[in-house]
Amino acid sequence: MVFSSGIFLFFFLPIVYLLYCICPNLKFKNALLILASLFFYAFGEPIYIFLMIGSILVNYCLARLIAASRQWAKAVLILTVVFNIGLLVVFKYSALLVETIGGLLGLSFAAPEIALPIGISFYTFQALSYCIDVYRDRNLVQKNVWKLMLYISFFPQLIAGPIVKYHDIEAQISDRCVTITGAALGIRRFICGLAKKLLIANAMAYIVDTLYTTSLDFWLTAWLAAVCYVFQIYFDFSGYSDMAIGLGRMFGFPFQENFQYPYISGSIQEFWRRWHISLSTWFKEYLYIPLGGNRKGAGRTMLNKLVVFMATGIWHGANWTFLVWGLFHGLFITLEYKKRIPLKNKVFAHIYTMLVVICGFVIFRADTIGQAGHILASMFTGFRANAVEFVFLAKLLTPYNIVCLIAAVVLSMPVSKWLAQKIKAPVVSYAASVILLILCIMNLASSSYNPFIYFRF
Repeated sequence: MVFSSGIFLFFFLPIVYLLYCICPNLKFKNALLILASLFFYAFGEPIYIFLMIGSILVNYCLARLIAASRQWAKAVLILTVVFNIGLLVVFKYSALLVETIGGLLGLSFAAPEIALPIGISFYTFQALSYCIDVYRDRNLVQKNVWKLMLYISFFPQLIAGPIVKYHDIEAQISDRCVTITGAALGIRRFICGLAKKLLIANAMAYIVDTLYTTSLDFWLTAWLAAVCYVFQIYFDFSGYSDMAIGLGRMFGFPFQENFQYPYISGSIQEFWRRWHISLSTWFKEYLYIPLGGNRKGAGRTMLNKLVVFMATGIWHGANWTFLVWGLFHGLFITLEYKKRIPLKNKVFAHIYTMLVVICGFVIFRADTIGQAGHILASMFTGFRANAVEFVFLAKLLTPYNIVCLIAAVVLSMPVSKWLAQKIKAPVVSYAASVILLILCIMNLASSSYNPFIYFRF
């Protein structure tokens, strides 16, 4: 079940929210949210719900052991890391590892066919961060297993984040209230995210998926595929994050922002301060700083950055393209750290940043390194074309798709933020939200094309 589906919008969410509002106290509200979250996950993963529950129970026990024993705390923490990373290795990377080992040995091993549990990368990282936080501060240990289950399984952030750290919402699990103003703001935020997903991301996805059925030999089609994917993944994922943040607010939970207009960045370092913030801060707090951060000299700092971006890349999936994408960004981060790239001129800095981001996402989207290399080569050298290419592009770039592409460019900049500052009347923004909701419902009624990128991760 995804937020942009009819069954979620017209059945699951209204029923759950109505029941939540009439629940007499917080204990019943929490119980309702746990049951709703388990149903939400089981709707798409009926078998792997037991894996998620088992992961929660194991991490609950391990955290209690960490808090109870100072002598064995570090050993138990190591066991916790091994357990959680082991889950990811088995369910996400086992096929890649078997194929790679077989290739290195010159043997042909049958890759295990293990289905990827939805959201495993997100809920595993949340459980792991909780246990690490308990190791750092034993007072954070949660003795009530149901409260820990609510933290990890809460459906707004269960499938695709943002990755919520336990200490950020610990207080709200035990004591929160929902106001009319807060609920209204949450609903408005949810609708904005829904519009991003349905009205822009899906249009970009259609263009990208159509172009990827061709050879992408011509520079114009290659660039169009690359640019549209940049907007597809941004509006798809930031839209989903907006919906999650809005839902969290509706139920009284404050989730941190996950995107801050990353495409206005003037460096790759700034891009990562604005893109998928919950993931980048997670790696900063739980990997980069424990590795030594920037406290052990320039050489070690650059190595730490490369390790972090390698981990960031491989976190996204079991494909060498993700690893290369992570190292690609890590390379430019280290070059910027060494001040090898002149970034004083703002125009040059922005063009450079977007070129790196666009080329990086070509690698990210490709099925193989070879396909990524072919598309990148076409973008910069594929100048031969024929009439068929232009006819194909003319059919693909319908007036609707052109409008959506223009909207994507404009809305990737802080235009809505600027308008909100200029237009002080809240009624205008709420009226706009109603219009967006109507357009989204019309879109759902007229189209069955509704892909979601981060289900792959």
